[in-house]
Amino acid sequence: MAEKLKIIPLGGLDEIGKNCTVLEYGKDMIVIDCGVGFPDEDMYGVDLVIPDFSYLVANQKKLRGMFITHGHEDHIGSIPYCMKQVNCPIHGTAMTNGLIKLKLEEHKLLDKVKLITHKPGDVIKAGCFTVEFIHVNHSIADAAAFAIKTPVGTIVVTGDFKIDPTAKDGMMDLARLGQLGNEGVLALLGESTNVERVGYTPSENLVTSNMERQFKNCDQRIIVTTFASNMYRIQSILATAQRYGRKVAVTGRSMENMLKVAQELGYLKIKQGTIVDLAAIKSLPKNKIVIVSTGSQGENMSALYRMAFNTHKQVDITSGDRIIISASAIPGNEKAVSKIINELYRKGADVIYEKSEGLHVSGHACQEELKIVHGLVKPKFFIPVHGEQRHLQNHSKLAQAMGMKPRDIFIGEIGTVFELTKRTCKENGTVTAGKVFVDGIGVGDVGSVVLRDRKHLAEDGMVVVCVNLSSEDGSILTGPDIITRGFIYVKESEALMENLQNVALEAIERCQRKHVRDWSAIKSAIKNDLSGYLYKTTKRNPMILPVISEI
Repeated sequence: MAEKLKIIPLGGLDEIGKNCTVLEYGKDMIVIDCGVGFPDEDMYGVDLVIPDFSYLVANQKKLRGMFITHGHEDHIGSIPYCMKQVNCPIHGTAMTNGLIKLKLEEHKLLDKVKLITHKPGDVIKAGCFTVEFIHVNHSIADAAAFAIKTPVGTIVVTGDFKIDPTAKDGMMDLARLGQLGNEGVLALLGESTNVERVGYTPSENLVTSNMERQFKNCDQRIIVTTFASNMYRIQSILATAQRYGRKVAVTGRSMENMLKVAQELGYLKIKQGTIVDLAAIKSLPKNKIVIVSTGSQGENMSALYRMAFNTHKQVDITSGDRIIISASAIPGNEKAVSKIINELYRKGADVIYEKSEGLHVSGHACQEELKIVHGLVKPKFFIPVHGEQRHLQNHSKLAQAMGMKPRDIFIGEIGTVFELTKRTCKENGTVTAGKVFVDGIGVGDVGSVVLRDRKHLAEDGMVVVCVNLSSEDGSILTGPDIITRGFIYVKESEALMENLQNVALEAIERCQRKHVRDWSAIKSAIKNDLSGYLYKTTKRNPMILPVISEI
């Protein structure tokens, strides 16, 4: 039988983030992107969510390379965790590889991984695959789409993009997409993030003019927070600061790292003397200062958060400071952002954050831009990616409005195997895929059971029952003692604590009357009796941990 091309999403479907897609044909395999997701509110203690790389590990002999569309965390954040399990060359543009390099250095992997830098138009052979880099516009420099020639046809992967005719690095290469469409495209993997928004995404130039308005006639200190990766936005802030004779200081690790990479690669044009050390701002008048900070998403370790809550070592927010939040809250971060804004207002700051001020534009294509790409590429098959279920379904409807038949559109799940020939596309089973949790330095040691326990502890607290039993006859030597955490305030609940001791004591004595000496059975009896009593009297279900010691 003839080989089939397999397209296997390991992330990026039914979710925003964690983008990672495998293309496999015969004895060759490549990976497109390798991103992280961020934990939901009920993922207590989890720092990052990464794809399950089991399938890559099992097939690492086939792996010919990893190709990265751009340098955002949801496309590069999992690379170090992946490279600890497999190894292959990583292909990206200059800015993308500059950011990947920082991650590999942090994980002490730089000497073990081969980074290969490309520019738009470059074509790379990787086994039976030929990958072409195509210039696109996005909210980070050097973003790319891919045209991947395979033995059964051409696959176009858009990556994250928008169409910006006035972009600093030139408009997205629509002509090349049109050429590919005329040559014939077997399948399009198109991003779906902004598919629910009508019209076109505004140009980054709009932000530049609106930012100018915020600087004009402002005689106070200005603090701007934005996504660290948006070099065009930061360049605009720097240029505006220069025009108004202000010095710029930078705070926040990711912002400092990003500026370092961007300056080394020549993406930032900065007049000498414009950027000053953060410590130097104390000697400058307030109307001559701009601070560029991390924290646009309300992260509780970010520079803006620390300023707002008086834990920043060098900057305190004072009355009259103008705080410009040049970003929109990522879904799920609204509460955290609101918390910072409220605290800034409490300190008397002038906070500019409303969308009506035009201080942020998306980096993702809206409906009309998506239609343009569909119209140019004219794929035989379409697989919407990079989105939650509603995004994927709406992107399917958009493709149908462009003339595609529903039978040629495939909405999959993480781990779905799409098999393509020159004429057909179908789902054929699944591979191991899912979410792996990173907690501190632990990777994968926090699973659903641990998260369930953390959720239980967070919601209802814990009751520990300690008792010492005789090793000779099983009689009670000391206890039972009751310890609680996150359940009740013991000093105000002495009667309840006494009742809990009595319930635990009765459970142990009942086991003794039945001559039960098995510890697990005694623990189970204590747990069941306490659980029933507590729910009856308090309508709560704390975690109950019996601890039995034999002396």
